[in-house]
Amino acid sequence: MTVTPQITVSEGRLAVRGRTVLSGVPENVAAAHAAGAGLVDGAFVGAAADEAKSHHVFTFGTLRDCRFMCLFRFKLWWMTQRMGSSGRDVPLETQFILIEVPAAPGNGEPVYVVMLPLLEGPFRTVLQGNDLDQLQICIESGDKAVQTEQGMQMVYIHAGDNPFDTVTQAVKAVEKRMQTFHHREKKKLPSFLDWFGWCTWDAFYTDVTADGVKQGLRSLADGGAPPRFLIIDDGWQQIGTENTDKEEDDQSGGAVAVQEGAQFASRLTGIKENTKFQNTKTNNDENNTGGLKQLVEATKKDYGVRSVYVWHAMAGYWGGVNPSPTMARYEPSLAYPVQSPGVMGNQPDIVMDSLSVLGLGLVHPRKVYSFYAELHAYLAACGVDGVKVDVQNIIETLGAGHGGRVEITRAYHRALEASVARSFPDNGCISCMCHNTDMLYSAKQTAVVRASDDFYPRDPASHTVHVSSVAYNTLFLGEFMQPDWDMFHSLHPAAEYHGAARAIGGCPIYVSDKPGNHNFELLRKLVLPDGSVLRAQLPGRPTRDCLFTDPARDAARSDFVSKQSMSCCRCRASRILPSSTAV
Repeated sequence: MTVTPQITVSEGRLAVRGRTVLSGVPENVAAAHAAGAGLVDGAFVGAAADEAKSHHVFTFGTLRDCRFMCLFRFKLWWMTQRMGSSGRDVPLETQFILIEVPAAPGNGEPVYVVMLPLLEGPFRTVLQGNDLDQLQICIESGDKAVQTEQGMQMVYIHAGDNPFDTVTQAVKAVEKRMQTFHHREKKKLPSFLDWFGWCTWDAFYTDVTADGVKQGLRSLADGGAPPRFLIIDDGWQQIGTENTDKEEDDQSGGAVAVQEGAQFASRLTGIKENTKFQNTKTNNDENNTGGLKQLVEATKKDYGVRSVYVWHAMAGYWGGVNPSPTMARYEPSLAYPVQSPGVMGNQPDIVMDSLSVLGLGLVHPRKVYSFYAELHAYLAACGVDGVKVDVQNIIETLGAGHGGRVEITRAYHRALEASVARSFPDNGCISCMCHNTDMLYSAKQTAVVRASDDFYPRDPASHTVHVSSVAYNTLFLGEFMQPDWDMFHSLHPAAEYHGAARAIGGCPIYVSDKPGNHNFELLRKLVLPDGSVLRAQLPGRPTRDCLFTDPARDAARSDFVSKQSMSCCRCRASRILPSSTAV
C-alpha cells in the first residue's frame, strides 16, 4: 500500500495537502518524510551550500497570505510571540511557527502547519524573514572551527486539522527522531507546583538576609496565606569581582544594582552561603553548614515550608566562577561571550556589556558535573530541596573552542540534570532565562521552565505583555516542560490580572511581596488554608479563536490592553485554555 505524503517539496513549491505554503523554493532545498507509523503528516527539510561555513542562511521559499503565530527570541534569554501573514513578518531568531493555511473558498477547513527549526549535530537552526517575504533557514555552530556545507534535518514540518494536536504531534515526532530530549508527559513534576510559594526577589533583591526570609514567611502566614514553597533568590552566595578568594564585603545595592547591571561582573568565590547567612563572618570551616542549614530547618519547622529552593546561575553566578586558587578544581578560565547575529539584531542585553569586557569565569565542560555535584550536595545537606537555575542562555555564547554552542549547552545540561537527580529526588529544578532550542532539545529530565521575561512591578506597560507572552510561549514550551508564569505582587494595581491568569495557567502560584505588603483578599481566592493551590493539571494556552491575533500588541484588541478595565483583562485572560483538548 502506498501512502501519499501530505507534505511535498517539488516544482518550487512546499505544499500541504495540495495547498501551497511556500512558493519559490530553491532547488537546494529538499524534504525527507518522517519514517514510522502515523508520521506521514511530517517531513524533515534540509538544504545544501557550495562551501563549508560555521554560519549559513538558506532561502526556504516565499510565504504570503497565510496567517501565522511565531515565537522568537526578542533578547538572548526570552521568547515572545509575533503574528503576521507574510515572510517579512517573521523576526530573527524564530524558533517556532504555526501557520494557518486557508482552504479554497467553499472547500473545507484550514490546515495547520507547524515548523520546528531543530538541532542537527553541532548546529542549531532558526527561521527568519526578509523584505521579499522569503522565509529563510539560518544555521550556526557558534564556533568558527565547526563548519558544514549542508543540513539534512534542519526543520521539521507537521500538518493537521487541529492546531493544538498538530503542535503536540510535531514535538513528539521530533522527540522520536532526535532522542535527545523527552516530552513533558514523560517527566516527573516536582511537588512544589501544587503549593503556594514566596520568592525573595522583588521583596529584597540582592539584599536578602536570613532575617528577611523569616519576616516574609511570617507576614504571609499571619494573614492566612502560608507559603509552603520558598525560593531564596540571588543574594545568598559568596561572590567577588576580582580573581581572588575574598568575598565582597558589601553585597547591597538592591534594585539599583539590578537596574544598572553592577552584579553582572561578579563571580562566584565559593559554593557556600555568604556572611549574611552565616552564624559568624569569620567561620570558614569547610565542614560547617553555616546559617543556611539552620535557616532551612527553621523555615520548615517554624513556618511549615515544604520545599526550599535556592537560586544559582548556570555558570555559577552572573560572571561565572572566579579563576582563583579556591575554585581551581573546577578549572574556570576567562571566556568572552560571542552572541548570535540574530540575537544582536533583535535586542542587545546589558548583561553582555560587562561580560564582553571583563569576561566570564567559565567552568570547563569536563569539570562542570563536579561543580554542580559539589554545590548541590552541599545544598542538599542544608535541607534544600531544589534549585532555580538562571542565566542559562549565557552558555550558548561561549562555545568557541568547545565544539560550538550546541555541544557546550548539552554538556552543561547533562551535568546539571545528573546532579539534580543525585541531590534532589523530587526533580527539584526550575530552568530560567533559557529560551533557546539548544536547551529545549537537550532536556531529558528538567520539568519546569520559566515561560517569559520577568514580572516587572514598576513598569505599568509590562503586564499585558507578560501575560500574553507566557500564554503564547506555553503553546510551545508546554510540550517540553510545565511552564512557570513567574511570581507577582498580591498588592499591586495589576494583581488581580496576574492572579487570574495564574489561576488557570497550570503553573505554580507564588508571590514576591515585601513583608507586610499583601492583599489577603486576593490571596484567599488562590490559596487554600493549608497552603495548597488548585492548579490546572495541564499548561494553559490561548484558545483557538485568538491563536493568530496578538492581544498585547494589536490595537484592535483594546479590551485586553485597556488600563481602565481590569474586568476586560480578566475576561480575555480567561480564554487561556488549561487542557490538551483545546478546540
